[in-house]
Amino acid sequence: MTSPTDISARILESILARRLLPGARLGEQQLATVFDCSRTLVREALTALAVRGIVVVSARRGWFVVELSKQEAREAFEARLVIETGLLRRRRPDAAALRRLREHVGRQFAALDDSDPGARSFLLGDFHVCLAQSLGNGILAQALRDLTARTTLVAMRFQSAHDARRSCEEHASIVEALQAGDMPLAESRMAHHLDTWEAKLPMPVETDPVEQLRQALRPVDQMASNLHTRMPTPVRPSQSKRHAPFGTTP
Repeated sequence: MTSPTDISARILESILARRLLPGARLGEQQLATVFDCSRTLVREALTALAVRGIVVVSARRGWFVVELSKQEAREAFEARLVIETGLLRRRRPDAAALRRLREHVGRQFAALDDSDPGARSFLLGDFHVCLAQSLGNGILAQALRDLTARTTLVAMRFQSAHDARRSCEEHASIVEALQAGDMPLAESRMAHHLDTWEAKLPMPVETDPVEQLRQALRPVDQMASNLHTRMPTPVRPSQSKRHAPFGTTP
């Protein structure tokens, strides 16, 4: 029997794979049909995802996948930075963990040339969850899964194929440092990887909607007056040019 945990896990996985986009509506009845369960179970799953910051609810419109502002994206990346560099500072992966991470990076490189961007997106985000699991902290791995889903919602809109390759190469460099046993270097590379997200995801500059509306609703006569004050003064011919005899050059 499908449980709320199963439903929320599938929704989260679909977000990481770019199958559910920011702002996508999640109808309770449609989800109940898809998962062959009651709307009560669906509502429990969506409520849990709302607490985790993955979906939002409107009293009259229903449930939607969250759309992050630039400030919310910045906070999510900062939270990941604190968690992941802290893990690398305190824990060292064993041989089995390193093998798992190398295999994961290999799948990422293979996905770069795949026609399905969803697989690429899922693997790029899942690497960070895999790293936390490999370092032996399941609680932080779950927290990173949620945070990675939130940042994936930003990446799916602004990340190019070139940016994805760059992220994959940075993942590989982190694993190389871990393989060499250089934990400070691994931590430094992780910090750079997460701290440069704005350069890799050039989100548009956010404007104040109130100011936009204020400018749009300015009186037309005021706009015309401003335009008039900016009009250039017409150029008048000089006195000598007005009275120059025909056929001569003043």
